[in-house]
Amino acid sequence: MTKASGKFYGYIRVSTEHQANEGVSLAEQESRLRGYAQSLGMKVAEIFIEAGVSGGKPLAKRPKGSQLLSRVKDGDHIAVAKLDRFSRSSADALNTIEDLTKRNITLSCLDMGGAVNTNGVGKLVFSILCAVAEMERTRIAERVSDAKAHLRKGQYFLGGKLAAGHSVKNGKLVADPLWKKAVAAMTKWRADNKTYRQIADLVKEEYAISMDSSTAFRILNHRRKMDATA
Repeated sequence: MTKASGKFYGYIRVSTEHQANEGVSLAEQESRLRGYAQSLGMKVAEIFIEAGVSGGKPLAKRPKGSQLLSRVKDGDHIAVAKLDRFSRSSADALNTIEDLTKRNITLSCLDMGGAVNTNGVGKLVFSILCAVAEMERTRIAERVSDAKAHLRKGQYFLGGKLAAGHSVKNGKLVADPLWKKAVAAMTKWRADNKTYRQIADLVKEEYAISMDSSTAFRILNHRRKMDATA
């Protein structure tokens, strides 16, 4: 293999801060990139490590990605260990590779065997794999969304702040019986044209549950919306 000209830059991305802090996949990616640079007879000028950034975000809008694109010049070489570390958006990946090609910058994906923008076949394979990666990303997002919808319908707790008057038992949201009675009474009092301030006072007096008028307003309006969609 002939010695390449220009400077060699590596790009590594991990999608979560946990991976970045723990070093999961970072060492492996860096080792592969340094080995590849050596096989080209090049010294590594710099390796950019992108931590906690999704592959769906355009490369130019990532902190390290934008630095990398502004740093490279004519004749330089960029390498990534895997295509999904570079991008999971086919449109962004193809636009970026087109820009790099025009600037005479080589892009290599090690999982694709090397340079992907120096010949027609490489570009074609790259285009196909980018589309497949994006489709898989979309399918994963849809499966996660469907799973959450199913759990939400089954009254499972998905995390976050617990709704007032609720607790979690066996993974499910459970309303306190006293709370149910209080909300039913609040609905009746509101129908009797009592103010939210009066309703809050009555709840405290009759059910020993403290709340202010704004809380009473939120609870009753949420109840109204739920009834409307039922």
